[in-house]
Amino acid sequence: MTSVETTRCPWPGTDPLYVAYHDEEWGVPEFDDRALYEKLILDGFQAGLAWITILRKREAFRSAFDNFVPEKIARYDAGKVEALMSDAGIVRNRLKIEGAVRSAQSWLDMMEAGPGFSSFLWGFVDGRPIVNRYKTMSDVPAETPLSCTISKELKARGFKFCGPTIVYAFMQATGLVNDHLTSCHRHKACSDL
Repeated sequence: MTSVETTRCPWPGTDPLYVAYHDEEWGVPEFDDRALYEKLILDGFQAGLAWITILRKREAFRSAFDNFVPEKIARYDAGKVEALMSDAGIVRNRLKIEGAVRSAQSWLDMMEAGPGFSSFLWGFVDGRPIVNRYKTMSDVPAETPLSCTISKELKARGFKFCGPTIVYAFMQATGLVNDHLTSCHRHKACSDL
């Protein structure tokens, strides 16, 4: 009996956590307002680091940041920021922690005044993922004109750590774009979603 090798994007390598993330989460369209906030914040924390570092710390982040409930994070005070700075389970970067608080406040403003975080983001792609057809990793851009536009709009609303490269990684992770390589078993699966 022969085994069939699953073809996937090369970036997760063989790390089981990374492979599971690639196969089950990355590129799957996300529409939940809170989940989108969490993913944007984690992408911001990833800046300058490898994504696997954040993935390995994700549960510690969730615990430290009240499961990324923006209504709670928006009320964090200096004492809570200091407690987070002492938490070895997360990335201890004061600017990123304070940015998560400011972004939670901006998220609340968008939810209260409209249009809502998910509606805002998905409005840039008319509610449907952009399906790219890249053949190699070198074809995949680090940012696009659209990620620059979304970044500018998020910053104008007070969000932090949301530059064009971070936003493009976020778009890939949340399925706003499907950047699985065409040879990857997840390309068609995510396109069909």
